[in-house]
Amino acid sequence: MSKSVARLKSMKKVADKIDHSSKLRTNVPAGMAAAGPPLGPMLGQRNINIAAFCKDFNERTANIKPGIPLPVRVKVNPDRSYQLVIHQPPSSYFLKQAAGTTRGAMEPVKEMCGKITIKHLYEIAKIKSQDPPLEWRSLKEICVMLLSQARTCGIEVVRELDPKEYGEFLNDRKTIVEEQKKQLQEKREAKMLRTA
Repeated sequence: MSKSVARLKSMKKVADKIDHSSKLRTNVPAGMAAAGPPLGPMLGQRNINIAAFCKDFNERTANIKPGIPLPVRVKVNPDRSYQLVIHQPPSSYFLKQAAGTTRGAMEPVKEMCGKITIKHLYEIAKIKSQDPPLEWRSLKEICVMLLSQARTCGIEVVRELDPKEYGEFLNDRKTIVEEQKKQLQEKREAKMLRTA
């Protein structure tokens, strides 16, 4: 009986540890990875060297405009090393940049926050086709995906866009956004009064 127990113990030592950790999926601003929250605690939970990760990420994203949100996928190996994959910025970021807005619509179907042309949509699809999850999809499928994304952001896709009319639309939109922000602030203050 003691021989069988010894064999079991030796088999346990030989067997590799199974890695049950999941991939880390988060958005990190380009060139701005720091050890503080929220990134630091996420890396610490997975036993990744935080300083080395931040240095590696910031070096890889040095040629990108600082502050652009980049989706990051990190797979941790058993020896505490990691594989870092950096995707293109989210499609909502590209859509809002093309429309010239900083935020989407609060009520997407009823409200419109911006407009882009089909040409803009196609260019965004070409950029997004470089991402690993979308590599094998056709440009048509990616364009359809971006159309639905634009609708949920409150962005209308048109054939042609007149710059003067669109400039007036954006100016009108600024006043609407300011009113919405005031309403949100009033709701927050009312909630704070109720809870206090």
